[in-house]
Amino acid sequence: MFGISFSELLLVGLVALLVLGPERLPGAARTAGLWVGRLKRSFNAIKQEVEREIGADEIRRQLHNEHILSLEQEARKILAPQQQAPTPVEPVAEQSIAPVVQTTACATPAPPAEPAPTPTASPAPHDPTLPPRAP
Repeated sequence: MFGISFSELLLVGLVALLVLGPERLPGAARTAGLWVGRLKRSFNAIKQEVEREIGADEIRRQLHNEHILSLEQEARKILAPQQQAPTPVEPVAEQSIAPVVQTTACATPAPPAEPAPTPTASPAPHDPTLPPRAP
């Protein structure tokens, strides 16, 4: 974990034996072992908590992205009918104009051709977001 070799651990043990003596060394080793165990457990707990938070953040981010995508799809569904081209109006009847033939013998002018009736477009469907129209 810290890159300590066996020879370094043996050197630390010999120094501890000389400093503490044979009577207190077992109790000191036990206390040191307990502290090392507590440190390992606390580091593991912190590591797991960070991993949970990272996972929770990722899940929150995914849910947020899915929510945004669903809102975009709903907006497209709403806007799609408005963006489509309006329904084509009935084609205007072709006006038939009689060819004007110039003759010198005819003194009466030809009657003017009747104008074609103007088609009436059906009223656009009422938009439910607008206030009601008067009849």
